[in-house]
Amino acid sequence: MSADPEAIERYYEYVDREAYDELFDLFADDVTYRRPGQEPIEGIDEFRRFYREVRTIERGTHAVDELIDDGETIAARGRFDGTLDGQQVEFGFVDVHRFNDDGEIESRWTYTDTGRV
Repeated sequence: MSADPEAIERYYEYVDREAYDELFDLFADDVTYRRPGQEPIEGIDEFRRFYREVRTIERGTHAVDELIDDGETIAARGRFDGTLDGQQVEFGFVDVHRFNDDGEIESRWTYTDTGRV
């Protein structure tokens, strides 16, 4: 596996710009996305649907304070400032991304200090 810190930086740029086609290119077809208290999102089609139709964050920006890279997994710790369910919010997050041998993100976990994503 080959973790790519630049891919993680691009992920946040793409999600903040809602550049979803570019964002989806970072992920493997068999991606799994886990969030506390939610059923896993499995496969790129379900992942695309989540970002385009389900995700409750409407607009905002991510500021990454730290990236931790162990060679196959990158954890990003930061803050989000934006709109969630029509309300202005600011919260901390930790996202964990595991890469496959092709350099694609195959697993993603999100944790926030709000308990929601």
